[in-house]
Amino acid sequence: MGKFFRGFLAIFTVLTLVFVSACSGNGETSGEQSGGSGDGSVDVKVGVISWLTGAGAGYGEAITNGFELANSEIKEEGKVNIELITEDSAGKQEQALSSAQKLMNSENVSAILGPTLSTEMKVVAPEADLNGVPIMGTSTTASGIPQIGDYVFRNSIPESLAIPAAISSAVEKYDAKKVAILYGNDDVFTKSGYDTMKKVAEEQGLEVLTTETFQKGQADYNAQLTKIKDTNPDLILCSALYNEGAVIMDQARKMGIDVPFVGGNGFNSPEVIKIAGDAANGLIVATPWFGGSEDEKVQEFVDKYKEEFGNEPDQFAAQAYDALYILADAIERAGSDDRDAIRDALAASEGFEGVLGEMSFDEDGDIVMEPTVLTIKDGKFQPFE
Repeated sequence: MGKFFRGFLAIFTVLTLVFVSACSGNGETSGEQSGGSGDGSVDVKVGVISWLTGAGAGYGEAITNGFELANSEIKEEGKVNIELITEDSAGKQEQALSSAQKLMNSENVSAILGPTLSTEMKVVAPEADLNGVPIMGTSTTASGIPQIGDYVFRNSIPESLAIPAAISSAVEKYDAKKVAILYGNDDVFTKSGYDTMKKVAEEQGLEVLTTETFQKGQADYNAQLTKIKDTNPDLILCSALYNEGAVIMDQARKMGIDVPFVGGNGFNSPEVIKIAGDAANGLIVATPWFGGSEDEKVQEFVDKYKEEFGNEPDQFAAQAYDALYILADAIERAGSDDRDAIRDALAASEGFEGVLGEMSFDEDGDIVMEPTVLTIKDGKFQPFE
């Protein structure tokens, strides 16, 4: 009886293991990837860190709108099912870092988009890289961002590409020989913009008549602008976020300063026009985005965005829109929600066609694309000619 029972038990155990193995498929149902939803698509949680409250909320609103529109379209395609989990950084390093830690550890996201500012990214990206979480900046243009680590990417054109294009076009148009520089010295982004402006001025043989600084949130720029006016420059190179930049241009025009401003990436927002009004006319910037392009993909995006949100998309909305599509493409190629697999697929992204144009990542994770030089004329961004 004992031998019979042991033999029966052994056969039963083998049959049970075979049955379980057949049902489980080594943990995956037939035709379903890890992280799949059962219909062949990949389910994945993606964290978003954006500046949604405070003085720079206009950036964050445009960015999250871009993500939302892209995600609704991506869900309709049915290949990737992305759950976006959004945290507000309020433009502060410590809050951005806290948000990142929550997303990585409590929410267990597979990737992070954002944060908005390069200053924030400087503290968030090392943490993401340490935890092996791919992170993509959609508006972080300061130098050195992708070089932070192997898991760090960005699809926003760095200031080191955009600013030289804008300055070169302005110098050629106005035969400029001497410039004044004005920048925010308490922010990584605006400081990086200044470094690039100074370098380009030196390379092009421009005489820098004076360099003035200000702080984020400052309201009165008369002291700095008076010094600039007294030097009589051909151009004013200004690295600022849109709030400060718009007020600076408004105060400059009221003081009788009528020379063109060349701005960094922070000026690439319709908020500049809303705040500065006619004083924004003549601003020169370089950007990967031009909503007035006749490209069919661009106009389709503009129409959908206006229908959904009631206004036209700016550069930050467009970069966010493309970023989520780039990430979704990488997730689809990775075939799972695995962080390492998504990171490797992102690194291999090449020739992606978005509303910004054709995009690839270089070996550092930096975007490869060409900027367009624009100016504000008659209250809107137009090609600078």
